[in-house]
Amino acid sequence: MTMWGGRFQNSASQLFKLFNDSLSVDCQMVLQDIEGSIAWAEALTSVSVLDHDELESIVQGLHDIKESVILQPDQILQSQAEDIHSWVEQQLVAKIGSAGKKLHTGRSRNDQVVTDFKLWCREKASLLDSLLAQLIETIECKALEEAESTMPSYTHLQRAQPITFGFWLQAISAMLKKDRQRLALSSEINNQCPLGSGAIAGTAFAIDRHQLAEKLGFQNPTENALETVSDRDFVVDFLYSIATNMLHLSRACEDLIFFNSDEVGFIKLDDSVTSGSSLMPQKKNPDALELIRGKAATAISDLNALMITLKGLSLGYNKDLQQDKSVLFAAVESWQQCLLMFQQVISCITTCKEKMLASAQQSFVNATELADYMVSLGVPFRLAHEQTGQLVVFAEHKGKYLQELSLEDFHQVNADITEEVYQWLDVKHALTRREAFGGTAPARVRNASRSGDIEIGCAQAADAEEVIKLVDYWAKTGDNLPRTKNNVLTNLMSFKVAKNKQAKVVGCGSLHIYDDSLVEIRSLGVAPQSQGAGVGAALVLELMKQAAALGLTKVFVLTRKQTFFSHLGFELTSLDSLPEKVLKDCQYCLRKEACDEVAMIYHLVNH
Repeated sequence: MTMWGGRFQNSASQLFKLFNDSLSVDCQMVLQDIEGSIAWAEALTSVSVLDHDELESIVQGLHDIKESVILQPDQILQSQAEDIHSWVEQQLVAKIGSAGKKLHTGRSRNDQVVTDFKLWCREKASLLDSLLAQLIETIECKALEEAESTMPSYTHLQRAQPITFGFWLQAISAMLKKDRQRLALSSEINNQCPLGSGAIAGTAFAIDRHQLAEKLGFQNPTENALETVSDRDFVVDFLYSIATNMLHLSRACEDLIFFNSDEVGFIKLDDSVTSGSSLMPQKKNPDALELIRGKAATAISDLNALMITLKGLSLGYNKDLQQDKSVLFAAVESWQQCLLMFQQVISCITTCKEKMLASAQQSFVNATELADYMVSLGVPFRLAHEQTGQLVVFAEHKGKYLQELSLEDFHQVNADITEEVYQWLDVKHALTRREAFGGTAPARVRNASRSGDIEIGCAQAADAEEVIKLVDYWAKTGDNLPRTKNNVLTNLMSFKVAKNKQAKVVGCGSLHIYDDSLVEIRSLGVAPQSQGAGVGAALVLELMKQAAALGLTKVFVLTRKQTFFSHLGFELTSLDSLPEKVLKDCQYCLRKEACDEVAMIYHLVNH
């Protein structure tokens, strides 16, 4: 039975039903539809459309449907319902009777679907932001490892100036950080509740839409009912965030494919992210990177497709808008896969440091250094640039690089050049000179990966409440052991805290000493909004420094973040090798019955 059948004398054809129905797509929004329906039932009760008994019956019925769907999601597609809104209503009426037929009072599928869709987008945006944060953390950790891995940079695909692979990784990280900001801004701009807008002109019932918006976690209700039911800007914004990030990932993949080629050979991709050829036994193809690059094109076309659909629509609801969900659902799923895949690629890359360095040394990437050296002698830069170009041509004719020229060779162009020039021409020297903010100097790379906007220090009494909140947050997720407020306060001296520019605690971690050699890093946690900024790595490194200063030789962790700690130099170890007191603590873990933690250790004597 349809929600609109009263006007019609004949049934729709089977072909039209297949063409028109959207249940197979919008079934993904079932939980959001139930959430919105509960809020709407409460709003109807507030204006006496429903009595409290009816409200209780409706809410209980919707909760029962939710539990049933979670246990058996396939049941939805076995229905003949037109869409997910029809399905939920049909299920509710079947469960509680006529009271269920009152739920749609004052509500249209037009405002209902936009509400469901916005709730779905909010949930997915939060998930994807978390994946972006994890990817950035992985890249930043890798950048720390590769802070001194010297290689040439490229402009026009020609060798330009010496940089490090860590610096290249941070360039990718910088793009992804902006992508997180873009996604957050999109969520903020679209944080208005559509429910109560009706079909096009607003609801005729005196619903408090501000209260309704607050109930559903929105900042405000939408301002205009006509605009609300027409609005798909939030989908466009989401797709734009996806397309932009996929564009960034694609550019990174292009570089990595180039670096991995036999002709360049700067990196080696792990077997786990590559494939072979059915004919050529020697092949090891960078399929993961190529697929991400290919999927980026689809993401960009998805954005274009929706914008083309919207540009010709009049205000009000048009059935063309039904296409929005299939486009975004597929784009979100693809984006999630690409983020996870790219993280795996980065985490297991092997760098060929000697080949990188040789490629930088056996080139003219130090030409700018020669020009800068001449400037230090008092030569105007334009003249220094010209003289350096002349020396490059001279070196090419002799089959040499600049650092291989003799002093007599240099004097043919500039008689003031001294032996000091060879120090300037060393690519390592070129790196260390670029210590200005944003530069490629290894020290700058390390500082940036350890989050330059964050200060790490010992916890103070004034930090206690914020530390307790962080410890409690990650204990509730099961990622850390719970600690009482009194326990945290008693052991506050063992905590290090990370603070942002506003002096707010955004991360914490503590040491727990077991004997004169062994210490555990505990209660490590970063505020969700600060993930991906290198805070976690900075805290671990500071705690390790403290452990070394105390004369301890081994640091261990129990963790589910194996990749994160691997990048910081930790190695897997056996749980059986840990003190009995460690294993006793496991009894307080929320996941003790299904423990998926691994033990990892770092030997400070090798630090």
